[in-house]
Amino acid sequence: MTSIEDRLGNWTVKYRWWILLLTLPAVGLPALGIRNLTIDNNTRVFFGEHNPQYLALKALEETFSKEQSVVFVVAPADGNVFTRATLAALTELTETGWHLPYSSRVFSICNFQYSHGAGDELIVEDLVPDPNGLTPADLEKIRAVALSEWTLVDRLLSPSGHVAGVLVGLTMPQTEAAATSEVAQAARAVAEEFRRQHPQIDLYVTGSVMVDQTFGEASRRDLTTLAPAMFVTMLVLIGLALRSFLGVVATVIVILLSMMAGLGLAGWLGISLSAASVSGPGLILTLAVADCVHILSTMFHLMREGQSKHQAIAQALGINLQAVFLTSITTVIGFLSMNFSESPPFRDLGNIVGIGVTVAFFLSILLLPALMAVLPTSVGPQQESRIRTHCNRLADFVIRRRSALFRGTLLLGLGTSLGVFRIELNDNFLTYFDKSFAFRRATDFMIENLSGWDIIEYPLSAGESGGVANPEYLATIDRFAQWYRRQPKVRHVNTLAETMKRLNRDMHGGDEDFYCIPESRELAAQYLLFYEMSLPFGQDLNNRIDVDRSSARFTVTFESMSARELRHADETASAWLREHAPPAMHISGTGLSLIWAHITYRNIHSMLKGTFGALFLISIIMMVALRSVRLGLVSLVPNLLPPAMAFGIWGLVRGQVGLALSVVVAMTIGIVVDDTVHFLSKYERARRRDGLAPEPAVRYAFETVGTAMWVTTVALTAGFLVLTLSRYRMSSEMGLMCAIVIAVALLMDFLLLSTLLLKMER
Repeated sequence: MTSIEDRLGNWTVKYRWWILLLTLPAVGLPALGIRNLTIDNNTRVFFGEHNPQYLALKALEETFSKEQSVVFVVAPADGNVFTRATLAALTELTETGWHLPYSSRVFSICNFQYSHGAGDELIVEDLVPDPNGLTPADLEKIRAVALSEWTLVDRLLSPSGHVAGVLVGLTMPQTEAAATSEVAQAARAVAEEFRRQHPQIDLYVTGSVMVDQTFGEASRRDLTTLAPAMFVTMLVLIGLALRSFLGVVATVIVILLSMMAGLGLAGWLGISLSAASVSGPGLILTLAVADCVHILSTMFHLMREGQSKHQAIAQALGINLQAVFLTSITTVIGFLSMNFSESPPFRDLGNIVGIGVTVAFFLSILLLPALMAVLPTSVGPQQESRIRTHCNRLADFVIRRRSALFRGTLLLGLGTSLGVFRIELNDNFLTYFDKSFAFRRATDFMIENLSGWDIIEYPLSAGESGGVANPEYLATIDRFAQWYRRQPKVRHVNTLAETMKRLNRDMHGGDEDFYCIPESRELAAQYLLFYEMSLPFGQDLNNRIDVDRSSARFTVTFESMSARELRHADETASAWLREHAPPAMHISGTGLSLIWAHITYRNIHSMLKGTFGALFLISIIMMVALRSVRLGLVSLVPNLLPPAMAFGIWGLVRGQVGLALSVVVAMTIGIVVDDTVHFLSKYERARRRDGLAPEPAVRYAFETVGTAMWVTTVALTAGFLVLTLSRYRMSSEMGLMCAIVIAVALLMDFLLLSTLLLKMER
């Protein structure tokens, strides 16, 4: 390594023009892959193919059907849905729902299949056949029927009748990304036209398609606003720190080429950007700055001491090469450890940033010195003196107060870390979006006024073909439904048993005494056959009963629930089934909400393996590079404490950790190591090469690398703080936590690592 350090600087200066000429094709070819990048707005990209909850959901959808949805929520100003004007508007909206792309089912109170018996004949018809010709008596009858139907109330009609909904079920094609945007735009166009024609009615649009569309919009918003903001922040901070316009220009070229190459290679590898991985470009911009700042700050310092520009470039590269190499490889290892994540978008984020940081390393040691060698760079004698003076004063203070600082900093770190025990693994993906998103406002209104948002589904098997008509099977799922309705935050339970009870009542002249499960299997099967034969297109039960009539879909709708509450609800329900239902019905629930409820817990445990593996590998590299097992072990202290302290602070202030924060340790472990590597490499250089004692060696480390550590920490912290401006909570929380970790890491390196070295080698 010493031989390479001595030769590389002179080599890059000597062959600077060749390096400049060859960089363009070397970076340009990978960058062409940017054309292949796409933004995937499907919420299911967060679930791995081997996720057991996701596999259960796909099995349910293969058994019944996979449908996306758009939900229109209608809220008349007079607070009464059951007027001729509102019912006419609702009927119009129901008919329009059929014209949305890929629509296969449309449900509302207007086309609700109202069944009633006439002798031994079952009559099934729309609840609202002609809204314009309704009399007051008709309106009152429709209101009474609608508010008495379990299948409507708290699903498509509020209990007071002041809000109603139109549910459009969609069968999406394989290319869901383009289809999602198409459907969302069409739904918004329908909503705008409806509002124009019916200004007295408020209309909100939500549903699973709108969720996916909002994920995509959040990704694009962050990509087009936060990445440029992070870039401008970097420019300002680098300019203030280096006070060299051409140094800033060279740095900008390096970080832009690094970002383009990283994104281009991701495009060639078929990686898609999502709401989690879209922050990758900004992270590459931020992380690529560090190596440039270390090399340039050393170069300008050497030029102020009287060396020529070429001599300063060659020596600056030699001084920093080992540290830059170690910081780059540890950062890459940290981000690549995100491949242990249960969530593919976080694996993509780690790979994108890992590629970008690798490219940034080669450009920093080759392109940056070559650029500075050809640019007419000069420095003033007083530049940077203030920061360097403060670093020297800090070194004196640390050496003088080493014992008190060591004990105090260690106690502060350990005490703050205890806040980790207050952390609860909890999440709610609805709250990922703030109120600036129309989807969030619409969904909040729906939860408050109409129906719930979180859903758990159970494919309840009867254990035999045609078994869904078995009275014992129907009675069991009816008891299960009654039990579920008594549970907290349950808004609606949709079961086949309710349909069968209603049919039994209607076939007995509407007598409420017969609102129960039919007595015989043959009678139940006959009712079900009559009913299905009477249903129009799009109203059949194919999405509720499987092909051979051996199982039925059981759906529970909740208010907005936390991940912990959803997991508890499903665990309790599964225990009820094991105790009260036959073995064929012993099953756990599924659904997107429940998968989200499990993903944070699963991701934390999978990331622990990746993080410990990365930490072990980084420690081995440190020991080999510094040629000291003792220094390698010492480096663990300032590397482990910052993440622990940051999560401790989070536990004391916020208390909950979700999916986004479950990968922060892996993201930051390599970044935190950077300052430790630079400080230890300078310390080790002073001890071995210059033969200095521990105190002068610590002072040398502060003097040579302190300024760059300040600048890079401020730049990285500011870059991550820009992410907190995101309206998307996954990005904002990730940015805030990373900023805390990096800021605390500098404190630990300056106050704990330095005093630990003095204590260890006194």
